[in-house]
Amino acid sequence: MIQELKQNYGHLFEDALLQEINEVGTFKEVSEGYKLMEVGQYIKAMPLLIEGAIKILRDDEDGDELLLYFLERGDTCAMTLTCCLGDTRSEIRAVAELDAKLIMIPIEKMEEWTGKYKSWRNFVFQSYHNRLMEMLDTIDKIAFLKMDERLLKYLKEKSKIANSNIIQSTHQEIAYELHTSRVVVSRLLKTLEKNNIIKLNRNSIDILKMS
Repeated sequence: MIQELKQNYGHLFEDALLQEINEVGTFKEVSEGYKLMEVGQYIKAMPLLIEGAIKILRDDEDGDELLLYFLERGDTCAMTLTCCLGDTRSEIRAVAELDAKLIMIPIEKMEEWTGKYKSWRNFVFQSYHNRLMEMLDTIDKIAFLKMDERLLKYLKEKSKIANSNIIQSTHQEIAYELHTSRVVVSRLLKTLEKNNIIKLNRNSIDILKMS
C-alpha cells in the first residue's frame, strides 16, 4: 500500500505522514455501482481515492437524486470530512462510478493530523475549496444552462472521468443524475445524435465531438 500512497500522495504529504497513513489506513477495493456511503449514515472513516472515480449524489424531498460532483484519483470528499469531524449523519450518497481503490482513514486521526502535519491541513482546506467550487458549478448549471447544455456538459464530464468516448449509461440513469425525466433525456439525446455530436447505442452513448 505504501507504494500506491507515494505514487498518488507523495507530492502532497511528507514521508512521516505517508507512513502513518500506511499503518492505520485500511485498503479497500470496490466495484462500479458499489455504495460507499448512504444518506443518514454515520461516517467512521474518511476515504482517500487512489484509483477509479466516485460520484457524489444528493436526494431531494421526493427521493430523486441530483449529481453534485465526481471524485477522482488523489481526491477526498469534503462532505465526508464534515461528517467525520462533526460526528453527524451523511447528507449525501457516494457511489463508485468506476471500479475503485481507496484507503480508509479512521476519523480519530483526522483532527490529530490537522494539528500535527501542515501538509494534511493544507490538503483538507484545498479539498473543501475544490468541492465547494464543484458544487457552485453544479448550481450554475442548474440555474443558468438549458437542459440540452447541461446534458452535453454531463456527457463530456462522464467521458473525461472514464477516459473514454463511450459512456455506459441508460437514459433513465442519466435522467436520475440530472434530476429530470427519461423522456426529456431521450428527446435531447436524439437531437444530439441528429446533429452528429453523439451516437446512440443500446445502454451506451458514443461521443463523436468533444469540443
